[in-house]
Amino acid sequence: MAADKKESFLARQRRERPWLDHLMRAQEAFSERYGNHYAAAITYFSVLSLFPLLMIAFAVAGFVLVGNAALLAEMKNGITEAVPAGLAKTINDVVDEAIKSRGTVGIIGLLAALYSGLGWMSNLRDALTAQWGLEHKQRPFLSTAVKDLLALFGLGLALAVSFGLSAAGSGLGDLLLRWMGLDDDAWALFLFRVGTIVLSLIANWLVFLWVLSRLPREKVSAKSAIRGAAAASVGFELLKQVFAVYLATVSDSPSGQLFGPIIGLLLFANFVSRFLLFITAWTATARENVVELPEPPPPAVIRPRMIVRRGPTASGAAGLVGAGALLGLLWGRRRKP
Repeated sequence: MAADKKESFLARQRRERPWLDHLMRAQEAFSERYGNHYAAAITYFSVLSLFPLLMIAFAVAGFVLVGNAALLAEMKNGITEAVPAGLAKTINDVVDEAIKSRGTVGIIGLLAALYSGLGWMSNLRDALTAQWGLEHKQRPFLSTAVKDLLALFGLGLALAVSFGLSAAGSGLGDLLLRWMGLDDDAWALFLFRVGTIVLSLIANWLVFLWVLSRLPREKVSAKSAIRGAAAASVGFELLKQVFAVYLATVSDSPSGQLFGPIIGLLLFANFVSRFLLFITAWTATARENVVELPEPPPPAVIRPRMIVRRGPTASGAAGLVGAGALLGLLWGRRRKP
């Protein structure tokens, strides 16, 4: 009874609610395995990768726009209308310079994207390995870089398939609704939106299943990551909706239009990184993924027992006296003629 009174409220709640105990175990593992530090590194390389990708995008746009003056003029007009007045000329000058130096910009951007992408993938794989509670090992630099590069391309392909499925589902749904004459019916549009969300969740689930089970540097069973991938899929969609509302809110003022997307990108990258690593810790601390070793036996204690006696015991003395008397009697009989 006294032990029950000493039990804290949180300990009692964890004992009575397994889902809460699982969350607390995941949070403890996330903190002990440096989840916040890894998330900061992933965020840094995520933002660092943005600028080389923009350089590549500018180079591609330069090759497209160099022979299309009408499209270039339309793009500049769109920039002038979308950004604050003081930045329109600057950004249009950047576009003109990108078109002139499209070859150099593309090569530099590609090399920088390769470097930042490898750093991003290396930190992501190390972070996932740590959150699974797997041992960190020293690996050869060249083979590790090649594997990280292949993993980067694999993740890019998985994301392309995911977005492709979502886009295909949306386009096919619109086409079917128009073909069936239901594009103006509220119930059909509602079912279409629900189907699009479900398809997006399934696509995200496949991507996160691949990330959780294949990106760690040590082998992890895909079966053990099914629940974690489902939770990550739902959470990622919620994060996207929250940050979409954030961007719509901060875009009302000129300063928000200038700094809001940058701050939003930083926050989104950091929140997604932390969320992904926490989901990994939550998956790794599930009961079916925790290997419980039996408690080792207590250490053996050897206590040598030494008994020191200064003389014979009473029974021993009686035995000696009896033996002496018997020997004396036998000796006396042999001496008689």
